[in-house]
Amino acid sequence: MSAMAKIKVTFEIYPDSFEMLRQAGEKHQIDEISKVLRCLLDYAATDGDWEKIFGTIRCRRCG
Repeated sequence: MSAMAKIKVTFEIYPDSFEMLRQAGEKHQIDEISKVLRCLLDYAATDGDWEKIFGTIRCRRCG
């Protein structure tokens, strides 16, 4: 467990994105949606290729 303090934030996501987080948590036995999101953010920060992440448009809603 990290000794770093967490901060509380509020933001909006689409229902299908929330469902994706919920399913990932269920699959990996993570009870808190916020922890699932933290895992994804940690991956993006440490192993993610930011050009691949942000350089390609992947909007599932823009059509």
